[in-house]
Amino acid sequence: MTVFIVKLGSPRLPGEGLRLGTVRRPPRGVPKSELAARDWYDLWFPNLAPSADTLKQWKADPSPAQWPAFSKRYLAEMAAPEARHAIALLAALSHSTDFSVGCYCADQAHCHRWLLRTLLAEAGALMG
Repeated sequence: MTVFIVKLGSPRLPGEGLRLGTVRRPPRGVPKSELAARDWYDLWFPNLAPSADTLKQWKADPSPAQWPAFSKRYLAEMAAPEARHAIALLAALSHSTDFSVGCYCADQAHCHRWLLRTLLAEAGALMG
């Protein structure tokens, strides 16, 4: 079984399973009843999204020079017990089912989903 890391709104990969949206807010203008059909996500899981403050700082200056500061803040947030438990849960689930986690960012290399991929792998998740 495998965890896939995806860009929300992109066409689904074969066998990717349930898609979790690890984003702060749902996409604008998309009715909740159409989120899955439009390849956004099946379940909204904001627990693993950057905090509003961290996201606001990143959006104010999303330059590569600011990436280390964003990464440090996000990783600190993910060290909190609630986030650690969610990551451990997903890592354990990856051993029995396929699913994906994702975000809207076009550049995966400068997106929290890349950091989340590392955290899931470190927690023992089976990564795709």
